[in-house]
Amino acid sequence: MVAAMAKTPRDLHEWISFEDAHEQRRWVFDVTFLLSPWTCIFGQGCQGVLTGPAEDLVQGCCSYGAHFIDDEDVARVEAAAATLDATQWQFINKAKGGITKTSKDGEVTTKLVDSACIFLNRKGFAKGPGCALHQVAMERGTSYIDLKPEVCWQLPLRREEAVDAEGYVTTTITEWDRKHWGPGGEEFHWWCTEDARAFVGHGPVYRTMRDELVAMVGATTYAQLAAYLDDKVTTKVAVAHPTLRAKKRPKA
Repeated sequence: MVAAMAKTPRDLHEWISFEDAHEQRRWVFDVTFLLSPWTCIFGQGCQGVLTGPAEDLVQGCCSYGAHFIDDEDVARVEAAAATLDATQWQFINKAKGGITKTSKDGEVTTKLVDSACIFLNRKGFAKGPGCALHQVAMERGTSYIDLKPEVCWQLPLRREEAVDAEGYVTTTITEWDRKHWGPGGEEFHWWCTEDARAFVGHGPVYRTMRDELVAMVGATTYAQLAAYLDDKVTTKVAVAHPTLRAKKRPKA
C-alpha cells in the first residue's frame, strides 16, 4: 500500500536565519517573499484597502492614515512636512493644528482629510495623486525613507521583534499581511501581496527594496542576506510565493 503524499500547504514560505554575535541577535528572513517579483502598483491597478474595490479613488493603503511607531518617527515626519509648500501638498492648510491624532487607545496616527491620510494628494491636484512626502522626495532626488512615516516606507516589508527570557532578540523580516492590520484587515476587499497583478517587478524584492532593507537591518546584515539570495537566484531553487503558486494551480 502506497502512503498518500502530503499536500503542500497553500501558505508555505521558505525562511533563512543566522546569528549576529555582535548584536546578540538572530535574524530571520522570509526568503519566499524577498525572492518574489512583488512591486507596488499604486495607481496601476491597486484597488486600495477599503471594503470594496476602489481603484478609481487612487488611495492605495493610505485610507486609514499612517500609524507612527514612536515619538522620533513623529518628529521626523513633522520636520519633513514643515519643508513642503502648497504646490506640493494639497492639504497643507489642514495641518495648522498638527499632522497627528491620538486614539482612545493611545495610538498616534496621521490625521485624516476626506477619509484618507492628510499627506495623500488626490486626483485633480496639480502634482497628481500620491503621497506628498513621496512625491517631494522624488522631485528632490532624495530618499523617501527620510521623509515618510516608518510603516509607510517599509510596506509591504515588516520587522518583528521577539525577546526571550535571557534577553536574546530574534528579529524577523517578512511581508506585511492583512492579519497584521488586526481584525479590520479581514474586511479589506483587496490586499496587494495576495494578487498576482502586483508580482510584476523587474527584479526580486531584496534587490528592488534594497534601500528599505538596509535601513531596517543595516548594511552588513543586508550584505550577508543578499549574498545568500544571489545564490538562490542563480540556482533557481526556492519556494515560490503562494500568490504565484495559486496563479499556476489548475482550477478544480
